[in-house]
Amino acid sequence: MNENDEIRELLELLAEPDFQKFASSLIPNIPSESVLGVRLPRLRKIAKQIARSDWRDYLDKAQDLSFEETMLQGMVIGYVREPLQEIKRRIAWFVPKIDNWSVCDSFCSGLKITKDYPDEMWEFIVPYVQSDKEYGIRFGVVMILFYYVDSVHMEEAFRLLDAVQYDSYYVKMAVAWAVSIYYLSFPKETLAFLSGCSLDDFTYNKSLQKITESKKVSADTKEEIRRMKRK
Repeated sequence: MNENDEIRELLELLAEPDFQKFASSLIPNIPSESVLGVRLPRLRKIAKQIARSDWRDYLDKAQDLSFEETMLQGMVIGYVREPLQEIKRRIAWFVPKIDNWSVCDSFCSGLKITKDYPDEMWEFIVPYVQSDKEYGIRFGVVMILFYYVDSVHMEEAFRLLDAVQYDSYYVKMAVAWAVSIYYLSFPKETLAFLSGCSLDDFTYNKSLQKITESKKVSADTKEEIRRMKRK
């Protein structure tokens, strides 16, 4: 039995039937049977162990037989400490595997190496935002909202977000999420962007909705934001 078979068996042992029902309901665009029902803290613990061992061999032989197995691969890439070029190569290998928002967003949150190489990683993710691949775009957009909500990248980020035209719920929601996160740090600039943006009505209105859902926004401001909704 190889390492991947052993990991698969371990995941099946850790699976919780009740949690499986809940977890699969949150990711309706993938087959429910592909979700084993393993909680993320347990996956992270396994990923850290793999990252300290022969992680290259694991990734080279890894299979995508379940949601958790794919998620685990992304976590491992986030935990390993290797030169940036190798990490970028592994990211480029992994992104095409992403087929749901959960794996995408978890993967992005684990790429803390971005904080150490912001300029290099910015150049790396921009082509994803400009691509024609659903989860490639979401990957790029979520990377922006996790690591690049700052005055240095704001103008180009708005330009990139405004240019996204992909007709996908998960892409549109990522763009709306990014706009709302920018608003929390740069409300004046974000409102200026929204006043002249080319976002489709759905994405524009969802951006407003997500802003109003924040506890950091005052009640009066929320009313002003709601009045900006497109009919």
